[in-house]
Amino acid sequence: MRIQSLLLTFIFCTISAFAQTIEYKVITTVESIVPGGLGRSRLVENNQEMDYKEFTTTRVDGKDRNSRDVKRKGLKIDNLSETKLLNFYSLGGINFQNIASNDAITSSKLNQLAAEGWLLAHVVSGVESDAGKEDGNGIFITRYIFSKGLK
Repeated sequence: MRIQSLLLTFIFCTISAFAQTIEYKVITTVESIVPGGLGRSRLVENNQEMDYKEFTTTRVDGKDRNSRDVKRKGLKIDNLSETKLLNFYSLGGINFQNIASNDAITSSKLNQLAAEGWLLAHVVSGVESDAGKEDGNGIFITRYIFSKGLK
């Protein structure tokens, strides 16, 4: 009976040691492709915890029952960090020096997070590109999703 108790204790301790809660962190780069330095490019990081449940509504039979209970004003956070980045375009067109500079700044942030124990789990990008002569607007957005195990 003692061996069984010791074996169960060992198994429980082993499972507990590997059972972790995972925390996630998202940082986003928004890089403007508006020519002439008119756009705003940033690396953005939220510094405030939020609970998605406070902003979630439920539908019954496909009808929205309580969406008026959630106000958009309550969705905005006040505590965030913005790191300036350069725009992809200058007056002369695409600016590779600006891209390399943004890469260096973004790499610095990624290295800092890695040193803090964050693991880069996933990267998602999207673009709303300049639609030609009459448009002049567009952004390139990248979301970096990190994870960290908590004991």
